Amino acid sequence: MKSMTGYGRATSVLGNSTLTVQVNSVNRKTLDLSVSLPADWDDFEAEIRDAVREVALRGKVHVRIEITGDTPNRNIEWDDEAVATTLARLRATVEAQQLAFNPTPELLWQIANSHRQNGANVDSESARDVALEALQEALRAFAAMRAKEGESLLIDFLGRMDILKRLVESIALRAPEVAPAHRDTLMKRLGDSGLDFDLDDERVLKEIAFFADRCDVTEEITRLRSHLDQFATLIRTDAEIGRKAEFILQEIGREVNTIGSKANDLAIARHVIEMKNELDRVREQIANVE
Repeated sequence: MKSMTGYGRATSVLGNSTLTVQVNSVNRKTLDLSVSLPADWDDFEAEIRDAVREVALRGKVHVRIEITGDTPNRNIEWDDEAVATTLARLRATVEAQQLAFNPTPELLWQIANSHRQNGANVDSESARDVALEALQEALRAFAAMRAKEGESLLIDFLGRMDILKRLVESIALRAPEVAPAHRDTLMKRLGDSGLDFDLDDERVLKEIAFFADRCDVTEEITRLRSHLDQFATLIRTDAEIGRKAEFILQEIGREVNTIGSKANDLAIARHVIEMKNELDRVREQIANVE
């Protein structure tokens, strides 16, 4: 079992620069992958996406690759042609609105800084091997974190499955007592009413039989046991369990609701409330599972 929440990071030396790869993810029903790359590295994106798909099947995953200089005080070079072009276009736009164009030093700095050549722009082809190695290292850390969180989720799920199974067995023990208890209550009420009635009266017998049939939850208990076993098996053995688990939890919830509406018994109703609370906690956590 793997969580959909994870983070991985790796760095590599690339000439006079440092290449940093970061991978993080949060919950998402499908695989939603986004990639941020240095300028002119678009041809590298397909390989990155393929590598991520090897370790992640679901989740909103973001991969960011940055190249930064490792010497803060080294010489900075400006792309004079790009700065001049940007400044000219800005001037033309302002003057077209019949406004005065008086560039400030701050504006010039911003334009120049956006076209800075500081050695951090590295050709993707020459850096491909280094970048792929760093990506794989970040993905290993990313996958390890998802696996570790998945182990914690598995322990939590197994504990809650044990609670649910105990509650089901408590309901199974109580269920046969519901109809006789209703019969005794009915007889007492009829007796207390002072009415003259026969214990073998057909109307009384039909009422008791109807109630016994209506409150019978034998089939629901059988299906609940099966669904809980399926869920426990699924979370132990299947690598991708999120969607399957959500379906099984829907079926478990349906059976619990049916028992709650049919049983007409206070003790069973209390067990049903406890089961619903546990199921809500499981549903919240299953949203984190791949």
